[in-house]
Amino acid sequence: MSDLTRRTAAELAGMIQGREVSAVEVARAHLDRIAAVDHAVNAFLHVDGDGALAAAARVDETVAAGGPPASPLAGVPLALKDVLTMSGLPTTCGSKILEGWVPPYDATVTARLRNAGIVILGKTNMDEFAMGSSTENSAYGPTRNPWDLERIPGGSGGGSSASLASFQAPLAIGTDTGGSIRQPAAVTGTVGVKPTYGGVSRYGLVAFSSSLDQAGPCARTVLDAALLHEVIGGHDPLDATSIDAPVPPVVAAAREGAGGDLRGVRIGVVREFTGEWYQAGVLAAFQNAVAALEKLGAEIVEVSCPHFDYGLSAYYLIAPSEASSNLARFDGMRYGLRVGDDGSASAEQVMSLTREAGFGAEVKRRIMIGTYALSSGYYDAYYGQAQKVRTLITRDFAAAFGNVDVLVSPTTPTTAFRIGERVDDPMAMYRADLCTIPANLAGNAAISVPCGLSDEDGLPVGLQIMAPALQEQRMYRVGAAYEVARDAAQGGPLINRVPELEMITK
Repeated sequence: MSDLTRRTAAELAGMIQGREVSAVEVARAHLDRIAAVDHAVNAFLHVDGDGALAAAARVDETVAAGGPPASPLAGVPLALKDVLTMSGLPTTCGSKILEGWVPPYDATVTARLRNAGIVILGKTNMDEFAMGSSTENSAYGPTRNPWDLERIPGGSGGGSSASLASFQAPLAIGTDTGGSIRQPAAVTGTVGVKPTYGGVSRYGLVAFSSSLDQAGPCARTVLDAALLHEVIGGHDPLDATSIDAPVPPVVAAAREGAGGDLRGVRIGVVREFTGEWYQAGVLAAFQNAVAALEKLGAEIVEVSCPHFDYGLSAYYLIAPSEASSNLARFDGMRYGLRVGDDGSASAEQVMSLTREAGFGAEVKRRIMIGTYALSSGYYDAYYGQAQKVRTLITRDFAAAFGNVDVLVSPTTPTTAFRIGERVDDPMAMYRADLCTIPANLAGNAAISVPCGLSDEDGLPVGLQIMAPALQEQRMYRVGAAYEVARDAAQGGPLINRVPELEMITK
């Protein structure tokens, strides 16, 4: 494996600007890595080698001319989740119903990446329409976890997290509706951030649940995530839910946190995030992380958020309800798959046949749940009640943040489970998002940072740090401080312990 694929995004950017290496060399090293290992991982659905090399060449031209870089990440490769549109490249959302569809426009996130000189390697695999916690629901086969190829890489953004953990890309973009950035980060030993709702544009993000979906950065270090966050964040007039406010100073906060001083920071440990669904090894790693934060000078207090226990139930009414509405547009009439159009079928029959053939089982399940919850006579009892619970969870956060700067918890109750282990048990699958869902319901910011390996199975565990809306700098500071302490205690970055040889040879 090329040394370039082991480098952080910040290191690569510095090397490119310092003319130690060209952006084309960096891109080619990552494309070679994809060719060498993605047959085993299945992180990518579409690889755009020609486009990546052309983008890298443009960065090199600017460097050669002595011009300023388009951004601090100019020339750095990135993997883009296949739920964000990119002109000239297919966007499938992991679904047969959009197979072969090439959008005529860029999502705002995609446009900002291009304008920043970031080199997009291709589009990553995902649970169909972002519905899942394992990337097993993709119509194009499951993605595998580089730590153990028999295990899931999380979901729905398992392709993005696996591309990082297998050193196919130093940066990635994910989307987080109920944990789809943070849970994959946790189980692959990477960093994943859900920004404040409205902090990153949703224009061009194919909608699952419009009041919950949020794009965000994925990386192998906290600083790299912060650098990417500043590129993609900020107000967008094309998105009606975009917040007209500056991006919080996340890069400065990450650099400050790397100094390792958390004196004056109050950290709340959420009491509700424990119980029978949590592996002992996950809780032990989390407790060790909390102890490390205390050693860095933070004050640790226990916080109760009593309505968090109802978050999972509320989420699985609100999200499917919005999905049933958003996915109605995929009807075989305008774009994508069309089945039964032989001249004898009615429009209604074509729609029915197309949706039957094009949607997978999990998407159909959620559409039916959502349609039922919104139906006459049940709206108030289900969707309406769930929205009331959402309000109570938001109030729990407000009360907690009145007393502490950030909240911490395990990111997910277990380490990566085996592929196929939960496919017949939707409730077991849904419990992967127990800790992540409340932040989506309230719209707050949250990050997952690796906090060691479980002593039960040797697999990665994630530390979730939650911050108030538009206060991302708090969680970046704490996350960066913890990262430095963790690496010092464990003899280097956790990600360097991925069993690469087994991944390549299987």
